[in-house]
Amino acid sequence: MTYEIFSNSSSFTMELGEKIANILPDGSTICFDGDLGAGKTTFVRGLAKGLNISDVVQSPTFNIMKVYFKGDRPLIHIDAYRLADINPDIGLDEYIGYENGITVIEWPQFIKELIPSNAIEINIQHMGDDKRKIVIDSKDVDLSSVIK
Repeated sequence: MTYEIFSNSSSFTMELGEKIANILPDGSTICFDGDLGAGKTTFVRGLAKGLNISDVVQSPTFNIMKVYFKGDRPLIHIDAYRLADINPDIGLDEYIGYENGITVIEWPQFIKELIPSNAIEINIQHMGDDKRKIVIDSKDVDLSSVIK
């Protein structure tokens, strides 16, 4: 199912992530698409809040991956941007679809061979000022209870 949401603030984007985190099954993978500054990390901060993660969530651009264990479930945050044109066989497959956590991938097109077919796809478009258009495509998880 595809959902289209308009956000007028970073707090709304975070709240959406928080609500979605509460209904995601273990092992879920979310793939983000969107320009720099579109709000991907803001959304991930909301997911972390929904998982009761107390650590400060930052983009893993220079680390490639950050793992947050201090919460109800682990959150694995992967930024695959720097993996373009290199062999992605660096052990990421161990974390994608992590059995009792949630995996989030920014720039998934650079590791598409590792992406599960049931991954939730989220595209965030910057519409000017604090406005964002968020399109979520979820094949297996019904998000209608949290997206009004």
